[in-house]
Amino acid sequence: MSAIEMADDGLSFTAMSDRSAIVSGRLLRDEAGAVIGVVTPKADRLLDRGGDPLQGKRADSEGLAIAADGRVWISFEGDTRVRQQGRDGRLPFLLPEHPDFARMRDNGGLEALAVDAENRLYTLAERPIPGERDLALHRFDGHRWEIAFRLPVGDGFSVSGADIGPDGRLYLLERDFTGLGFRSRLRRIDLDGTGETVLLTTATGTHDNLEGVAIWQDAQGLRATMIADDNGFFFQETQIVDYRLPD
Repeated sequence: MSAIEMADDGLSFTAMSDRSAIVSGRLLRDEAGAVIGVVTPKADRLLDRGGDPLQGKRADSEGLAIAADGRVWISFEGDTRVRQQGRDGRLPFLLPEHPDFARMRDNGGLEALAVDAENRLYTLAERPIPGERDLALHRFDGHRWEIAFRLPVGDGFSVSGADIGPDGRLYLLERDFTGLGFRSRLRRIDLDGTGETVLLTTATGTHDNLEGVAIWQDAQGLRATMIADDNGFFFQETQIVDYRLPD
């Protein structure tokens, strides 16, 4: 699983794999709010613009964003692009591209996707474009992409997911494979590029390969729900991880 979006109740969710499967379901929580189970129907395959299941390099779906009005956008890494899902039986359609998209690394393209309260999209590559030292946060206003601001990278971390919280701030999930396992980091940044705060940095092996993040709010405050990609290996796990966040 490469992405997750949570409903306001912290129970209903939509998740997506990096092989173009998408599923909606419901988390089961105990009285303390901890996840104790997952109920999901059969996953659906994403279709291409001809109505056939996506295949090959074009099926590398990574980022998922769902607006309050139900619109769904997906970013792809293998053949770098962002598309909007069709509604009421209509087929998906591609959004315009930014010139940077064609310059992104193979297996290092648009890993994360988020949408704000004004339905503006934000996307980031997994790693900087060759020859650049930082990451550009691209923003789509409904007509064209622009670079909102740039983010420093370092400490071995690469982008794996993003979300805009109920507080209107960007939450950036990153991971680092150390050879023995994964480390994860969660950063929070204001949408003008200021106020960066590192909220979480885990030790190697604390969690598996966390790739998707959803920020939501309950009566006690902000929460981050993250999902891990098992990469199709028997020795890895698809984990769902919850953290309470500071205001």
